[in-house]
Amino acid sequence: MAVSFDERLRSKLGEEVKIYNIWDDFLAINPNEVGEFTIDNRNRLFFDIKNAELAGVDMIVTTCSTLTPVVEMIRPFIKVPVVAIDDEMARLAVTFGERVLILATAESTIGPTSSKIAKEAEKAKVKIDLSTKVCKEAFLAMKTMDMEKHDKLLLEMAKDFKAYDCIVLAQASMAHLEKAIHEICACPVLSSPDLCIKQVSELLKMIK
Repeated sequence: MAVSFDERLRSKLGEEVKIYNIWDDFLAINPNEVGEFTIDNRNRLFFDIKNAELAGVDMIVTTCSTLTPVVEMIRPFIKVPVVAIDDEMARLAVTFGERVLILATAESTIGPTSSKIAKEAEKAKVKIDLSTKVCKEAFLAMKTMDMEKHDKLLLEMAKDFKAYDCIVLAQASMAHLEKAIHEICACPVLSSPDLCIKQVSELLKMIK
């Protein structure tokens, strides 16, 4: 994800930026394996983000939605803006109507995404009815680099999604299916990468 987001960010910002990547595959995989984001993992993420801050950056972006709840805990201890990849997506998710569906391939993203959207609904003073669907088979296909199978499974599942006001794709790895799922379900479909890049672009203008 970091490499594709890096390329996407550069192409859409329209200006030269210096980007450093901190790779921590363990934090992307371990919570899904153990079923929780452990205290050790929270500390690990804090040190990752602190290391980024010590590099003298103007902004830090986390590109895995599983990290988002812990990112919110860490923000007060970091001097520069820390953007979670699903910040803007969650904010928009509550603006289309009450019935919101979260679609994921990794179970570990459901809790963080549900919590974040619920907080945004509370902040906006709107009522929402959250539903969730997980396609574990698609996650396994992605891990074996079989993206054709990954996409086919998700698009087949989408045929059963009816009468939702908005569908949220909980992982950035699903973003390329946004248009196809919209055509199947005939409702707004949100994915995080481009919305996050828009947020980053606006923050950069404020920093300058």
